[in-house]
Amino acid sequence: MVYKLKEVKNLSANLENKKQVVEAIKEKITSAKSVVLVDYKGLTVLEDTELRNAFRKAGCEYKVLKNTMVRKAFNELGVTSFDEDLNGPTAVAFSGDETAAAKVIVAACKKLNDKISVKSAYVDNAHVDVAGVKALSEMPSKEQLIAKMLGSMQAPITNFAGVLSGITRKLVIALNAISEKKAQA
Repeated sequence: MVYKLKEVKNLSANLENKKQVVEAIKEKITSAKSVVLVDYKGLTVLEDTELRNAFRKAGCEYKVLKNTMVRKAFNELGVTSFDEDLNGPTAVAFSGDETAAAKVIVAACKKLNDKISVKSAYVDNAHVDVAGVKALSEMPSKEQLIAKMLGSMQAPITNFAGVLSGITRKLVIALNAISEKKAQA
């Protein structure tokens, strides 16, 4: 088959575009704390819009990407455990938090009655199956864990301050009672 010069330029440009897309996906994978692969069969436009808004509110980026591009990006990163998951309609959620995307997708699965399902996830450089994603969705977020830890660290200090204020309050009451007795005598 003989290609004309214009066709060769178009093929070369198309190949360069694909390389750029794969590089962009690799960058998103490496910068995200978690990547969730989603099967989205049968979603209406309204349901898809609601899902995208939920991801956006959670600080996640949700995109429909070509399986071949995502597979190539993972493979170039040395990860081949997603090859089986990248078949059929696939959307990808990139999150800066380990649990945010999992929470959104598991809630959406319950709400949309099997129109959407989890395929797998990539968290801490490891493949996570469906059960693992469900477990992630039940975990508190990093901010909630930090707040609980700070609360538990503050409790003893707060209690100590309460005890000290109670002692000084009782001391003031006792001194006031003594001064009143002396004033009466």
